[in-house]
Amino acid sequence: MQQTRVDAVFAGRVQAMPGDGRPTGIFKTAVVEPVRVGVEGLEIDAQADRRVHGGPEKAVHHFPAKNLLRLRAAFPAVAARLVPGSLGENLSTAAWDETEVCIGDVYRLGSVRLQLNQPRSPCWKIDARFGVDGMTRFVAEHGIAGWYYRVLEPGRFAAGDVLMLEERAADAVSLREYWDLHAATRPDLAAVRRVVDAPGLAPDKRARWQQRLEWLQANG
Repeated sequence: MQQTRVDAVFAGRVQAMPGDGRPTGIFKTAVVEPVRVGVEGLEIDAQADRRVHGGPEKAVHHFPAKNLLRLRAAFPAVAARLVPGSLGENLSTAAWDETEVCIGDVYRLGSVRLQLNQPRSPCWKIDARFGVDGMTRFVAEHGIAGWYYRVLEPGRFAAGDVLMLEERAADAVSLREYWDLHAATRPDLAAVRRVVDAPGLAPDKRARWQQRLEWLQANG
């Protein structure tokens, strides 16, 4: 069964973006003790814009440390600041990336049961956080934004706990496939249907993929 150790858990409060002043929850610090997790996410964590971060469909953000290596290579001027926790994530693991996880995957972490339901859609705060132009675009274009979980069973987890895969659909769509289809001008219709039908996919994402499928069918 697929599993990996969670190296760090992060949480933070809403504060002003330096030099900008707009509220953000991207600045997080490591938490050592077990954290209580409900359907809205980590109880000690906060998000500034609940329209795009947090809530039941974006309760826990996982960003794999593997992706930091690509960011450091692309943005050497801020490489030293690209460390676990700096992208606003709640969970960091040395293992896994978008090629190894799938939409709908169900995991156990501590006493919490999680379901991967969508990739993160990066926003302006990444560029603002590091004071660079183009990092948000790079993350989006390469599909390395990490992913969100919904909480199926509340409980507690902590750094050092093992994240273990419990369920995966037979025809599951990996996040790498998801991003590749997202970027394709004329994706294969059967592949798009697989995304639309992916169990566990966030409702708003499913609706957008359904709209795209209908457009492709009408304009094929």
